[in-house]
Amino acid sequence: MLPRAALWRLSLAALSAFAACSVVAAEPSSAADVAPPLAEVVVTGEQPGPGLWRVSHAGHDLWILGTLEPLPKKMTWRARETDAIISRSQEVLAPPGFDVHVGLFKGLTAIPTALRARKNADGETLEQVLPPDLYARWLALKEKYLGSGNGVEKFRPLFAARELYVGALDRAGLSSEKIAWNHVKDAARSAHVPIRRVDLEITVADPKGTLRELEQIPRDPDVACLARTIEQLEQDVSAMRRRANLWSLGDVPGLRALSYPDARQACFDAVASVPTLGLQMTEARDQLADRWLTAAEDALARNQTTFAVLPIIDLLKPDGPLAHLQRAGDVVTDP
Repeated sequence: MLPRAALWRLSLAALSAFAACSVVAAEPSSAADVAPPLAEVVVTGEQPGPGLWRVSHAGHDLWILGTLEPLPKKMTWRARETDAIISRSQEVLAPPGFDVHVGLFKGLTAIPTALRARKNADGETLEQVLPPDLYARWLALKEKYLGSGNGVEKFRPLFAARELYVGALDRAGLSSEKIAWNHVKDAARSAHVPIRRVDLEITVADPKGTLRELEQIPRDPDVACLARTIEQLEQDVSAMRRRANLWSLGDVPGLRALSYPDARQACFDAVASVPTLGLQMTEARDQLADRWLTAAEDALARNQTTFAVLPIIDLLKPDGPLAHLQRAGDVVTDP
C-alpha cells in the first residue's frame, strides 16, 4: 500500500479538484451574499445533518445525501432518516472516485523521484521562490497552522499549499474525514444492501514519467496555487466553520446563501499547465462525471429505491448532476 499511497499523494495531492464533480472556485462573496455568521465555535455532539434530495422517475426513487468537507471533528451525525431509507434500498451508489493502480516494483523505484518532485529545484526555499509580500503572508500562516519547523520551506508551492491547508483545518477543529460516507457504508453493510462503486480506473504505467511531468509545472501557476490557498485561509476559515455548522444543523437554505471559494481550482490549473497532464486530468474528470450520471439513471430504472452520496456543493450548483437528471426527465425534489 505504501508505494501507491505515497506516489499518488505526492504527485496528485493538489488535485482534490480532480474528482468527477470538482468544485470551480467561486468569486469571493459580497456582504449581501453571506448568511449571518453562526458562533465561531464549531458544533459538537449529536447533530441532525442535512435533508435528502429525492430524484423520482416512473415510481422509482433515488435519494441523495449531500456531503461536505470539512466537518467538525467531534460531531456525531444523527442519521435516522438516512438509515431508514438505506435499509429499504436495493442499492447504494458510492461517491465517484478514482481507482489508481501502480505496480509494486515500479512504485518502489519511483519513490526517490516522488520525493524530489515535491521540492523546489536546486534546493531553493520558499523565501527564494515567492514574491516578498506573498512570502510574508505565507510565513504568518505557517507559524499559525504549522509551527516553526522548516522542512516545508523546501517544498514547491503546490505541496506547501497542501500542508498549510491540512494544518489550518486541524487548528480550526475541522476534519476532511469522510464522516457521512463512512456512516452510509456501515449502514448499508448492516442492512445487507449492496454498495455500487462508481470509479474510474487509472493505471499509472510509468510513475517516474508522471512525476517528471509534474516537475515541469511552470513557476507562475505553481506559485498561484499557494497564493490562492493563502487567500482562502486568510478569508475563509470562519466561513468553513459556518458551512460545517450549517451542514450539521441541516440548514440547506443557509448553505445555499454562502459562496464557496476554493483554492483547489488554482492547484488543478497548476498541474494542468503541463499539457499531457492537463489533457489526462480533464478527460478523466469528465468521464467520471458521465459515469456517475449513467449509474444513477441505471439505478433509477432498476431499483424501487436507491441511495447515493455526492458533495453538497455539486448538488447546489445550477449546472450540477441534479440539473442533468432534470433534463433527462427525472423529477427532483429539494430537502
